[in-house]
Amino acid sequence: MTEGNFVDYVKIYVSSGKGGKGSTHLHREKFIEKGGPDGGDGGRGGHVYLVGNKGLWTLFHLKFARHIKAGNGGDGSGDRSTGADGDDKFIEVPLGTVVKDKETGEILFEITEDGEKQILSRGGKGGLGNWHFRSSTNQTPRYSQPGLPGVEMDVILELKVLADVGLVGFPNAGKSTLLSVLTSAKPKIADYPFTTLKPNLGIVAYRDFQSFVIADIPGIIEGAAEGKGLGHYFLRHIERNSTLLFLVPVDTPDIKAEYDILVNELTKYNPEMLDKERLLVISKCDMLDDELKAELKTELDVAFKDVPYMFISSVAQQGLTELKDKLWKMLND
Repeated sequence: MTEGNFVDYVKIYVSSGKGGKGSTHLHREKFIEKGGPDGGDGGRGGHVYLVGNKGLWTLFHLKFARHIKAGNGGDGSGDRSTGADGDDKFIEVPLGTVVKDKETGEILFEITEDGEKQILSRGGKGGLGNWHFRSSTNQTPRYSQPGLPGVEMDVILELKVLADVGLVGFPNAGKSTLLSVLTSAKPKIADYPFTTLKPNLGIVAYRDFQSFVIADIPGIIEGAAEGKGLGHYFLRHIERNSTLLFLVPVDTPDIKAEYDILVNELTKYNPEMLDKERLLVISKCDMLDDELKAELKTELDVAFKDVPYMFISSVAQQGLTELKDKLWKMLND
């Protein structure tokens, strides 16, 4: 799927069906005088459901379906016949979709499992027929209830990608290249900043037919939490990751300073990001000989006492097996 078809934020208007009217009917049959009330109830209006579908990974199919309405309930009729229920509407969404009320910003619920079904807008209840209102003092009620109206609402659907590992780094850090060599994903790769415009997902094949999912988001720059660059718009996609992989090129003037900027932007966006497992990966290490690598390791041992780090080269395929082993261990400890 192309970048233009990746949609992770849509606003839609939904309306459940209104309930059918109850019937005001008096029984009429040959040889039966004063048969009495027998008006049936109206059917309920259709509900609007959201259903999780693991086969979807974008909200693109809802981009042009901004108005979704369920069917109205049928009216009741004589002989205590209940009206038909309105047709329900089922909206399929990818796993990780968060539903918010557009007016209040309140999170209503989120879909995280395949086949999970939640009512977004409940249909109106059908009205009672006059049969329900009969009594010893009112044997011929000539009234019934109207159906209740449906619920209309504007909602926001926001996709937060579900992945085990999230790649975090500055533009041109080599995140897309790393994703392409670890997985079968084919992200766009070029030698200019912000090549990645949309999140990319890849499945890393591990030993014994096991696997885990890794997500690459557009590069983060200083001030991203305040809206600078592209990364701020996609920071929500790494909220669900259990492990964050910080990718910093070895030719960066100050590795610790760049790492601190990334951590600071994530913290400003959501302080809970600090609770996730972190791994620092120094990329493009094919440019180093053993002496330079040993010298750099001495500096990093001092700067990163509490954060594990590794040296890799995506292009030269160096350290990738060790990286997969480390990530698997972090995900399963």
